[in-house]
Amino acid sequence: MNKYIVMALALITFQTATAQEKSFTRQDTLRGSITPERAWWDLTYYHLDVEVNPSSKSIKGKNTVQYKVLEPHNLLQIDLQSPLTITKVTQDDIPLEISHEGNAHFITLKNAQEVGSIQSLEVYYEGQPKEAIRAPWDGGFSWKKDDNGNDFVATSCQGLGASVWWPNKDHMYDEVDSMLISVTVPKDLMNVSNGQLRSIDTLENGRKTYNWFVYNPINNYGVNVNIGDYVHFSETYNGEKGPLKMDYYVLRNNLEKAKTHFKDAPRMMEAFEHWFGPYPFYDDGFKLVEVPYLGMEHQSSVTYGNQYKKGYLGNDVSGTGWGLKFDFIIIHESGHEWFANNITYKDMADMWIHESFTAYSESLFLDYFYGKNAASEYVIGTRRAIQNDKPIIGPYHVNQSGSGDMYFKGSNMLHTLRQWINNDEKWREILRGLNKTFYHQTVTTDQIETYISEQSGIELTAFFNQYLRDFRIPILEYEFIEGDLKYRWINTISDFDMPIEVSINEERVQLYPKANWTSIKTQGNALTVNPNYYVAKKKL
Repeated sequence: MNKYIVMALALITFQTATAQEKSFTRQDTLRGSITPERAWWDLTYYHLDVEVNPSSKSIKGKNTVQYKVLEPHNLLQIDLQSPLTITKVTQDDIPLEISHEGNAHFITLKNAQEVGSIQSLEVYYEGQPKEAIRAPWDGGFSWKKDDNGNDFVATSCQGLGASVWWPNKDHMYDEVDSMLISVTVPKDLMNVSNGQLRSIDTLENGRKTYNWFVYNPINNYGVNVNIGDYVHFSETYNGEKGPLKMDYYVLRNNLEKAKTHFKDAPRMMEAFEHWFGPYPFYDDGFKLVEVPYLGMEHQSSVTYGNQYKKGYLGNDVSGTGWGLKFDFIIIHESGHEWFANNITYKDMADMWIHESFTAYSESLFLDYFYGKNAASEYVIGTRRAIQNDKPIIGPYHVNQSGSGDMYFKGSNMLHTLRQWINNDEKWREILRGLNKTFYHQTVTTDQIETYISEQSGIELTAFFNQYLRDFRIPILEYEFIEGDLKYRWINTISDFDMPIEVSINEERVQLYPKANWTSIKTQGNALTVNPNYYVAKKKL
């Protein structure tokens, strides 16, 4: 297995290794479903106030949870993962009773929960959170040191869940409307989190509390803490919605290289606003923040650890050369601002909505700056890492994603769909329309499929069933017999009917295969399939 494949597989195995074989437990259901103790209240606001102590690898603080009552109830579920512990919960300064079931904690409320009323409670917690060993593929805190011996600390928690380090309603369907993040750190260190820096409070012993306010709805795994000996520089990007401040926080020793290397950031913004529409979080700004792991799509606070190299840690994930034209982490993780942070899956089974579109965004970046052929070569090149092992969509209601093929197979699925639509401006309108129609929303696969079908004017049910819910790749089976070309789809679901462009003796021809044999007259005897379609062929 060559170095490219090793790097690519490391990327796509995040939280997917046993997606279909795992035996699910009561804890998986409590974590992954909209339980009755979650359904009756709607998040409106968080104030996460936490102190981080790197010397003991511990945290302590509270989360104020504000919510709107949708229906009368007196039992509320909050999630926090061991070994962290909830020390108390109060509402109107009155301590509340808590029952614990693994990582789910059920709070009995004393106040009347009147429909339509806005309520809040305070959840106090502390302990030594899970330490991430292979961030970002496992969740928790990364406790590291920089080259000067300073503490260098960061959180990452996609998949495992934000409750690995702070108490919250840990299900993706309900995003909080806005949030204040207050993080207290030792002297001489800085914290960078999501949104805009509202204030810095100086405490005894030189400790400082950094108060960051998030104006837009945010998914819980997008919330982050980044602590280090940071230096800051910024620029203003004139975007589709006006001036956008782009801030960069890097380790002191890396300032000069960052000023050069981060030029990919405004290029990213230019390309993705073209393809996807306006950056979705102008009020919260855009940040790149250096961290001691590879990187993650934290909303308005994209984390970066790609060692200031082009490609993926200096490697081209496509094997074509085009992947070395940009920094993979800057482009990929920032692409998630549109697909993951703006449009967010309701259930982790639909994680493809985040990863397929964002993996595809890499080729769209190339398309914008280097042309359509470069983009096509890149996305086709990534096929070498596709496993075709399991469906891309995972099991629902248990916090489990599908196959890691959601990255490269998903991007090739979208590239194939672009060929079928065969109208680049229409394709761009669909991508922009998705981000406008589902702006700041959580969505299902069905909503995305329906929107694309309606806007393209093509019935795509069988197409999505084949590429998302089946693991087989369509095979065009064909045979030349006495001036006829016979052809059909095999290795597919029964109603798969995607048309495909081929060349017969170098003449382009559009075929309309189905499960049954079809014939056309031809003088040719050699067939090639347009490589932009992710299919295989088989000659009898």
